[in-house]
Amino acid sequence: MTFYLGVALVVAAVLLFILQPVVKGLHASLERGDDELTETEARKRVALLALRDVEYDFLAGKLDEDDYRSMKSQLTAEALAALEADEAARGAGAATTDADLEAEIARVRAGLRSGVVCADCGFANDKGSRFCSACGHALHGKAVGEAAGR
Repeated sequence: MTFYLGVALVVAAVLLFILQPVVKGLHASLERGDDELTETEARKRVALLALRDVEYDFLAGKLDEDDYRSMKSQLTAEALAALEADEAARGAGAATTDADLEAEIARVRAGLRSGVVCADCGFANDKGSRFCSACGHALHGKAVGEAAGR
């Protein structure tokens, strides 16, 4: 009788453990976070780490020269393919990156001319700002270039 009671308690504990996320309403996000690696980034990282490990194994004397050369050539080809795939994936957004960069440069230059760039931290604030949005210091119409002379 005690044996069956023990088994029932273990089964109940396992069921509660399995059903806990469902009961609490937890769910996995379907969106990729900024800190998560993409498939091409992960493939690149794995290939480069494997190449590094083969180098270390050869230098430590764990691999003879023939094995080292064959593994290195194979892993180098995989790493290059992964690097090219990652560059191609990133290259899809490169056209907007240049335009965004030019727009940011133009915004900073306009901020420098209008004097809304914080002299303390260099943050480019919106026109009409009296205090820096980044550090909170008062904006006195001094640009970054003027503040560098103090």
